[in-house]
Amino acid sequence: MEVVVTQENLSFALSNTSRVASSKAGLPILSNILLRTDNARLYIAATNLEVASSHRIGAKVVKPGSITVPAKLLSEFVQNLPKEQITLRVENSKLHISAGGSSSVVHGVADDEFPELPTIDEKEAVSYTLSVDDFKDSVSQTIPAASNDSTRPILTGAYWHSFEGGLYIAATDGYRLAERRITGTKSDVSAVIPVSTLQEVIRTLRDDVQELEVLFDDTQVTFRLAEVEITSRLIDGNFPDYRQLIPTKTETTITLNRTEFVRVIKIAGLFARESGGGITLSADTDKSQLSVASIASEIGENTSVMDVTSTGEDGSVSLNSRYITDALSAMSSSEITFGFSGKLAPCVLTESKKDTPYKHIIMPLKS
Repeated sequence: MEVVVTQENLSFALSNTSRVASSKAGLPILSNILLRTDNARLYIAATNLEVASSHRIGAKVVKPGSITVPAKLLSEFVQNLPKEQITLRVENSKLHISAGGSSSVVHGVADDEFPELPTIDEKEAVSYTLSVDDFKDSVSQTIPAASNDSTRPILTGAYWHSFEGGLYIAATDGYRLAERRITGTKSDVSAVIPVSTLQEVIRTLRDDVQELEVLFDDTQVTFRLAEVEITSRLIDGNFPDYRQLIPTKTETTITLNRTEFVRVIKIAGLFARESGGGITLSADTDKSQLSVASIASEIGENTSVMDVTSTGEDGSVSLNSRYITDALSAMSSSEITFGFSGKLAPCVLTESKKDTPYKHIIMPLKS
């Protein structure tokens, strides 16, 4: 194999694919990256058997061929080369790299030991074309609510599903729930995608990419963005029927400024560290006020009062301050709506704009 490529294109492709490469014991080939000519392009891929990432970059192909080489070494090496053309040449399972005045040799392994990369049958798959902005917003607003508990793997993913003509993404750790409507749909889909896969897709997005294609089959999902393709296994199992947890109405509804609410919650959270982040929010609908209080036995206490627009009954609820902050950080609207029904019912946080596609549910703390 002999190809000529630009340093910028090769470095970008290697930095992304190398993140997927794994050093699993017993399978050293997984720590390698695959380089293979593909017509007038260089195909670059890596896999850890759960996720596969591949890029195609423009290349002057002098001689077709392929090789696999250590992913981390090659990626870091190419990053430090000058921004000019690079020649890659394979001889006897060794990759010769030439750029400017630099010349190096990396020992490789034939690609026949490299695992077969997953593919998806486009004719059988359910596919969506989404704007990059909608994808980013939907993922960033929901995955903070996913669980890190590996004993419940189904909750470590984000649930993509169709419901009443819409495509939704949802995540929960059992204490909070985030849901976002992405787009309309006439197809049926039900798939739990690992959060790590969605994070990898976001890291791979370039500013010049406006759309991406998402394809689902029964066991895997593929994301296509320009010349990049990321395929991941889905998490096996049934996601909880979370919609029964979303209140259709609340006894107390408060509309308030999001920036001011964030500031007040962060202050309260400083005093709530000893109590696991627990703070108490109390509504006085006659005065149109919301008070936020926290107590730390060894440090002191804090109470802040905000002027709000409120309807319904007076009441109070205790919540984890970090959960509220995470929810508010995922919103962009200047005003938000906060609803609750007593001390034990789920609380609802949404943006105060018509037909908002995002909801965040937080379970109260038992005091």
